[in-house]
Amino acid sequence: MPLPTNVVIETILSRSAAKYYDPTATLSDDQIRQLVRIGTSAPTSFHLQNWRFIAVRSSEAKARLLPIAWNQPAITEAAVTFIIIGQLADASTVPERLAPVVEAGIMPAHMVPEWEGPARSLYDNHPQRQRDEAVRSATFGAAAIVYAARSLGLGSTPMIGFDAEAVHREFSLAEDEIPVMLLTVGPERPGNWPQKPRLPVVDVLHFA
Repeated sequence: MPLPTNVVIETILSRSAAKYYDPTATLSDDQIRQLVRIGTSAPTSFHLQNWRFIAVRSSEAKARLLPIAWNQPAITEAAVTFIIIGQLADASTVPERLAPVVEAGIMPAHMVPEWEGPARSLYDNHPQRQRDEAVRSATFGAAAIVYAARSLGLGSTPMIGFDAEAVHREFSLAEDEIPVMLLTVGPERPGNWPQKPRLPVVDVLHFA
């Protein structure tokens, strides 16, 4: 029996990558903040929230990003390009991140060390795990923005075509920060493709 459909499912199933944007369109500061607020509702390990978002939307900032993003037209044509940043997982931040959760009455205070200990075991002295978590968190956040944008009638495209070292340098990222992807967002213009067919579920799903 197929699952019932709803607005969320339809949003996901109708999303496609936007190549062509309306270059005259803009997004307000509040619209950009709302997209990022939705992005930060995505899950992170141990509530680390190890991400940051740079909204490249001024002509000057777009001009700086364009040559280090393979001169892709969407950089200048989209209303905003987010630099989606993952921060290396740092277990020492767990108490600080959980403090508002305790204050809100969601988690009892005695559980904080019970979270910090396993987080330290997982990440301390494990640089690859720290990096993996940065990429995971940033990707979750970007995905939430992608589907939120679609629900608001905006196009979006995650992009990996950029010089990571140059982006890190040009936009003054911290030592523990990784530019995981670029994400263009904005009103579209005609010419974009619908969602491309995917592999059949039978080819990618196995029951154990």
